[in-house]
Amino acid sequence: MADGRPGSGRYTLNTFDFSTTLGNAFFNTPIFTASGCASSGKELAQFFDLRDIGAVVTKSVMNKPRYGRPTPRMAETPSGMLNSIGLQGPGIDAFLAKDVPWLIEQKSRVIVSIAGETVEEYATLARKVRSVAGISALEVNISCPNVENRGLVFACDPDASRRVIDGVRRTIGGEIPIIAKLSPDVTNLPEIARGVVDAGADALALINTVLGMVINLDSMRPHLGGKTGGLSGPAIRPVAVRAIYQVHAALPNVPILGMGGVSSGRDALELILAGASGVSVGTASFGNPSAVIQIQRELHDLLIAKGFPSLKSAIGYAHRVEEE
Repeated sequence: MADGRPGSGRYTLNTFDFSTTLGNAFFNTPIFTASGCASSGKELAQFFDLRDIGAVVTKSVMNKPRYGRPTPRMAETPSGMLNSIGLQGPGIDAFLAKDVPWLIEQKSRVIVSIAGETVEEYATLARKVRSVAGISALEVNISCPNVENRGLVFACDPDASRRVIDGVRRTIGGEIPIIAKLSPDVTNLPEIARGVVDAGADALALINTVLGMVINLDSMRPHLGGKTGGLSGPAIRPVAVRAIYQVHAALPNVPILGMGGVSSGRDALELILAGASGVSVGTASFGNPSAVIQIQRELHDLLIAKGFPSLKSAIGYAHRVEEE
C-alpha cells in the first residue's frame, strides 16, 4: 500500500515504527483481538486479512469440551454488554488439530488462550500447546468470571495465581512467552501482578471483564442463566486505564496487553499512554466486524499526529509527563 498505513490490505511499514513486543515475541502492529470475542478468527477473516493485525488471541480453551452456561447468556447494558458464556469450547485436542493450523495457514500470528479448573489442568494445557509450532505466545487466563464456582478464579488469590503461572512456566520452559490474564475484581492488583511475574509470566493482560449482574424486571430474577456475567464495552474503559496505569507504575519493565472498552484509536492510545504495549479489541467487533482494523489505522495516524517517533515511545508516556 502506497502510504504505508496498517489496516487496509497488505502493507509495508513506513518510517514510523508501529511494532511492539510481549516478552520475546515480536508483532508488526500493536492491535490484537480479545480472547472470547473472535473465536479463532474465521468470522473476522471475512472482513480483513488476519495478517494485518498484531495477532489473533483465541477464545480460552480448556482440556475437555465444554458446553458452557445455560441461556440466556448475554444482556445489553448501558455503554456495554454482560456475557455469561462459560468458556464453551471444543477442548484443547480438537482446537489444536483444527483451529490453530487454520490460523497458521492464514499466516496470522497466534496467541493461544488457555483456562483450567486446577493448577494441573493449566500445566497439561501448556504441555499440549508447547508441542505445536507457530504459536507466538500463550495467554494464561486465570481470571474468567464465568465459571460456576467463583472460588476457581485463581487471579483473585495471590498464592493460587502464582502456582498456576509457576506450573505453566515449569512445563513450557522458556520456549513460549507467557501472558497472565488478570481480573480487576481484586483489592491490590499490582500485588497479584508482581506475584505472577515473579512466578514466570513474561507479560500481563489487563483487564478481563468486570463481574456484574442484570435483574429482569418481568421475571424479577437474574436475567442471565448463570446469574452473574462479565461486563465489557466502553463502560469499563476507565477501570482498564486505572488498572494498567497502576500496574505499569509498579512494574514498568513488564509488557502489558491492555483491553477493556476500546472502540477507537483514541481509546487505544489512552491505554498505551497508561502503560500498555499492545491493545486488544473485543466488544467493539460485535457491532463492527472491521473495528480492529479501523482502530489500528486510527491509532497509527494519531501517534504520528501527536509527534511520537514510534509506538514504543508512547508506552507509559502519561507517567513520564507526570514526573516532569
